[in-house]
Amino acid sequence: MKSLQDSLYNWLTIKIVCDKRPDDTAAADTEKMFFDILSEEHKISDIEVEKDDLMYFVHYSKDKERKKSRFPRELIEVMLNQIQNEPEKYVNYPED
Repeated sequence: MKSLQDSLYNWLTIKIVCDKRPDDTAAADTEKMFFDILSEEHKISDIEVEKDDLMYFVHYSKDKERKKSRFPRELIEVMLNQIQNEPEKYVNYPED
């Protein structure tokens, strides 16, 4: 089991890709997998994301408490930026 912080990071990184590429089935499947890890393994719920100029903030509930993690935007947006800079390498293939 990865740490909660690692799982949040992985989920958020792919979530922002999904938000920008809603037809990307691979990204959607990966986002769901990480979301399931958060809810099933780490037992968190009510996840909300906000961002400012420098950071992403992930608010969530765990053990009946409201908690928050933060991540630098430049780290979270690396994958999205790579996809946007080289879209020919990230073609969305439809499911059969």
